[in-house]
Amino acid sequence: MDDLLSGRRVLVIEDEMLIVLMIEDMLADLGCESVTAAATIDKALASIEEHVFDAAMLDMNLNGDDSLKVADALTARGLPFVYCTGNNGHGMRVGSANIPVLRKPFSFEELTAILTRLLSR
Repeated sequence: MDDLLSGRRVLVIEDEMLIVLMIEDMLADLGCESVTAAATIDKALASIEEHVFDAAMLDMNLNGDDSLKVADALTARGLPFVYCTGNNGHGMRVGSANIPVLRKPFSFEELTAILTRLLSR
């Protein structure tokens, strides 16, 4: 288990429930203290306002809506995040080149590596 991830609080912004459950299991295995899931832009923005997180995982597309507003809120808070996407990266916003991208489907090892890199910055 990675000590860097032990006790961390992660916000998972994802609209596919099965993917949320898979990510929750992976993060629990990594020792994360809490995982908060948000399936909509409004719920994600409310969670960012109400809670403190160490990192976030952001689906680029939430129920057909672009998640740029959420990316802006995370950036404004200085909260490190990773994009999770099933697409090939087209539609990536200019200026988001420094945001890591985790392509779905991803493995436990890929998730561990990207979060470790994100949290050790």
